[in-house]
Amino acid sequence: PALKTDMFLPFIVLSLWGATLASLTCLQQTDLKSLIAYSSISHMGLVIAAISIQTQWGLAGAMAMMVAHGFTSSALFCLANTTYERTQTRILILTRGFHNIMPMTTTWWLLTNLMNMATPPSMNFTGEFLIAASLFNWCPIIIILLGLLMLITASYSLHVFLSTQMGASTLNTPI
Repeated sequence: PALKTDMFLPFIVLSLWGATLASLTCLQQTDLKSLIAYSSISHMGLVIAAISIQTQWGLAGAMAMMVAHGFTSSALFCLANTTYERTQTRILILTRGFHNIMPMTTTWWLLTNLMNMATPPSMNFTGEFLIAASLFNWCPIIIILLGLLMLITASYSLHVFLSTQMGASTLNTPI
């Protein structure tokens, strides 16, 4: 039997606030792998909130988000490793200019960051949409935290893409 979900409001707000703070931490990261790890914490905050309200849409959204997160985070870590193998550094400002060096990798960075931002038609979008709809139906005021979280997630995802791909290359060695 499902528990009464009103008593979970503090936990849901805390999980969404933690996800928002993890997203804000992503904006401050200079290390690529740390940024991806904090991004994972942020996405799992949404999953905790969705599971806590115990609705069918919430649970379906949490499942979709976890599966999509597995693919997206793995791809981001793989791309971060590819970048590290070329530059021997994980510092964002030192990894710029990859669009000239490895154009196909730039395409993968773009697609993976778009998935991380939950743009349609990605599985992340399906998960976030189901979670947002179920949380909004449960408590409409929570849309403020969700909107803030989604805005910050889009900001750091674009920051990662622009930091690693655009600008003049800092590599001194021919590739």
